[in-house]
Amino acid sequence: MSRDYSKILTANDLRLGDVVYWTSDQRWARVITDAVLFTDTATAEAELATAFAQSNQVVSPYLVDAITTETGPVPAHFREAFRMRGPSNYPHGKQEQAQG
Repeated sequence: MSRDYSKILTANDLRLGDVVYWTSDQRWARVITDAVLFTDTATAEAELATAFAQSNQVVSPYLVDAITTETGPVPAHFREAFRMRGPSNYPHGKQEQAQG
């Protein structure tokens, strides 16, 4: 079965280490629902090149497979879904906020 091209662009914030996502207005957001969903390779690769130029803001941007839902894009793979939830060693950051 053929899958459509659906990708989001992610990286880690250079200063805080948080997972961030590329938005349609070419900025980084900490919430995945703000991420732009790329449906063609050329656009995704061009945006990835722009993101790489922001090495003073983020570390190692890359494209990941995504699935479209009613609330926005979500990662297609477990690794990225796990990564977006935040650190797994103890509750802080996103995990701490979810408990409160």
